[in-house]
Amino acid sequence: MGAEKGSAAALLPIGIFLVIFLGSGVVTGDFYAMPAIVAFLIALLAAFLQHREIGFQEKIGIVSRGVGDENIITMCLIFLSAGAFSGAVTAAGGVESTVNLGLSVMPPHVAVAGLFVIGCFISVSMGTSMGTIAALAPIAAGISEKTGFAMSVCIAAVVCGAMFGDNLSMISDTTIAAVKTQGCEMKDKFRENFRIVLPAALVTVVLFWIVTRDGSYEMTGALPYNAWQVLPYVLVLVGALIGINVFVVLVTGTVTSLVIGVATGSLAVGEMFSAVGEGVTGMYDITVISIVVAGIVSLVREYGGIQFILGLIRKSIRGKRGAEAGIAGLALLVDLCTANNTVAIVMAGPIAKEISEEFQVSPRRSASLLDIFTSVGQGLIPYGAQLLSAASLTGLTPFEIIPHLYYPVLMAVSAVLFIIFRKSRIEG
Repeated sequence: MGAEKGSAAALLPIGIFLVIFLGSGVVTGDFYAMPAIVAFLIALLAAFLQHREIGFQEKIGIVSRGVGDENIITMCLIFLSAGAFSGAVTAAGGVESTVNLGLSVMPPHVAVAGLFVIGCFISVSMGTSMGTIAALAPIAAGISEKTGFAMSVCIAAVVCGAMFGDNLSMISDTTIAAVKTQGCEMKDKFRENFRIVLPAALVTVVLFWIVTRDGSYEMTGALPYNAWQVLPYVLVLVGALIGINVFVVLVTGTVTSLVIGVATGSLAVGEMFSAVGEGVTGMYDITVISIVVAGIVSLVREYGGIQFILGLIRKSIRGKRGAEAGIAGLALLVDLCTANNTVAIVMAGPIAKEISEEFQVSPRRSASLLDIFTSVGQGLIPYGAQLLSAASLTGLTPFEIIPHLYYPVLMAVSAVLFIIFRKSRIEG
């Protein structure tokens, strides 16, 4: 439908979404006053009202084909499966046991650096930054009280650790979205991603240790844990790393969590299905949003909007480095506008895919860049869910936490260096 050069007008639905979503946040002071799904539905309506020469039924067909894409359906099913695992393992006591186990073996003088490391492990295992922050924020507050370190430093360590797994975990919705939109294997994306973010994580550990090296603490309360309750996380992490099908990994983790929960008495038999149901319900929003966004993108593509953006980006791209920089900038920009890294990946994914194909950037590389730079934005914006949650749980403001968020900044630096000094031999 769109001309070869594309059409700027085709991007109107996306512009309407940004104006409504960001405008409501600026006016009310609450960037979550306007539910993202409502703003996206309005944008979808605007897309339907464009190009009246195309019949309504034909537009329905275009949207249906976009929503019915194999990658979109698979992504939504994985979202729901990941939610089932999260609900089961939380109800079975896995989160609390994992946190307490880490704190029990952590030397006192590395308490805050240890919070970051524990946050990394939990977020990689759980696949959710929000769940990690909710689990560790109370611990961060306790360490702050006992050591005298600023609460902002302690909770920043938690947020940094949470963003590590949100970007890297194989069951994270951002990873799922990045892999499915770019058409690569999860294990390949993980390996590519891990090489880029590992230096940033190591430097972050050192920085938190330097900042807090003169402090110590002693936990006065008990830190009970059950190693069996940690097992589902280990199974999911190991299974994902060795390349077992993600559905098999998640179902195995869910069943194992339920069995262990019942066996240890932390979960009643009658509560098993409700625990799984609550986890699945928690993924409804991102699942529905992904479906609606797929519909919007399919119409925008039909009208020539994707081609228009590609044309603009191509003008400044010179070779693979330029293509990778373009994907990175696109991902960061969309996340700053949407304040949701998964939504940003779903929106930017089709454009990144076309750029990567034209300039021969490997799918695993483009998926990594998408995930990294949306996480960079999400880990630093004061109106993002992660910082708002961390602030509300500790009585701080996002602006008090931001100066200590070393990891997102270092992640961006590391990724930029990998782009600049990329080696063509690793592409394939």
